[in-house]
Amino acid sequence: MGRLFIESLSGPRIFKCKSCKVDSASPDHIVSKAFQGRFGRAYLFRSVVNVSLGPREERLLVSGLHSVNDIYCSSCQQLLGWRYEKAYEESQKYKEGMYILEKERMLKAGW
Repeated sequence: MGRLFIESLSGPRIFKCKSCKVDSASPDHIVSKAFQGRFGRAYLFRSVVNVSLGPREERLLVSGLHSVNDIYCSSCQQLLGWRYEKAYEESQKYKEGMYILEKERMLKAGW
């Protein structure tokens, strides 16, 4: 088994995995705070770090049918949210390649 590579983010405020406190995202990459996840409010990010992708699946969400991958903390394997792989409705195409992080699964460090 290989060595786990963990990327550290710089800046005074960082979103971290609530379970193991590994860096997950920078507030500079937030696109929207107005999303709903499985466990409550969620944020849409352009990029995240220290995550692994689950299998691709079709999921009917509030905004329509999407092809998504669940994302997990690469350190502790906690479910953090999902990645939008493909949006089938034209108005939702802007989400492709972006990430949802569940607020309930995140820790705000330095806030």
